[in-house]
Amino acid sequence: MPDVSTTVAGLKLRNPTMLASGILDETGGTLLRVFKAGAGAVATKSIGPEPRSGYKNPTVVELDGGLLNAMGLPNPGVEEFGPEVKVALEGGALVIGSVFGKDADEYALVAKRLASYGVHGIELNLSCPHAKGLGAEIAQSEEAVREFTAAVKAKVNVPVMPKLSPNVSNIARFAQAAEDGGADAVVAINTLKAMAISPELRLPILSNKVGGLSGPAIRPVGVRCVYEIYEAVDVPIVGVGGIETSRDALEYIMAGASAVQIGTALCTRGLGVFADIVAGLASFLEKQEVESIATLVGAAHG
Repeated sequence: MPDVSTTVAGLKLRNPTMLASGILDETGGTLLRVFKAGAGAVATKSIGPEPRSGYKNPTVVELDGGLLNAMGLPNPGVEEFGPEVKVALEGGALVIGSVFGKDADEYALVAKRLASYGVHGIELNLSCPHAKGLGAEIAQSEEAVREFTAAVKAKVNVPVMPKLSPNVSNIARFAQAAEDGGADAVVAINTLKAMAISPELRLPILSNKVGGLSGPAIRPVGVRCVYEIYEAVDVPIVGVGGIETSRDALEYIMAGASAVQIGTALCTRGLGVFADIVAGLASFLEKQEVESIATLVGAAHG
């Protein structure tokens, strides 16, 4: 049988699929459910230092090419999240804790607390496109990406993976800044800043007006970003954005991703999407007479 396992920043995944932060990941039960459905790892909802209720409805709009959301980073706060992590870990899940805050010290504080709960890695949400002061501004500064990454690296002994924004002119430079800050891997991409308007109401649909676009519409952007990052850094890349099928995953892998995250596809294809993608990858490897998925990472670069 072909080997579909992969390694990201020293973490051994049984397959290259991961749950993306933001969907079915605010409780230990849902994290474990996704892992048992076939994901190689699961990322938590982005967790901050204090509880946060998020924005008022409407917070999600379904579009032809995906989802537009402005949730406002709702979460129970890091102190209350410990029992949820415990449930997922005791069930055998490989858990990546996603963190956010208003400054480098808060990121480091939350990351350190999550690491004390036993998470296997930390993802830095440096790129939320709709939460003022909690991501978008950080994502626009290479120095901030470097500083925040270094601050978290100084406080934890698990892999640190900054999640980068596509809403910049040259994402490769931001990946380099993350690498300079000590990142063990980078995650690309977060959602694209976007908006939807109701002609009948003559108003933006989301209560926050602007949100983040995810789903198939952004996949070509994500693939391009991963391709550019692969040529700029030496750390592993986790690709995310619009992945629904094994063919989509292979695009990211051949662009340079060692693993891929899946989020919006859970809404359109259900929990079976992980097993379907892994089965498709194994079938492709067998037909191509390729022994390991790892040999295809970056294959599109020749």
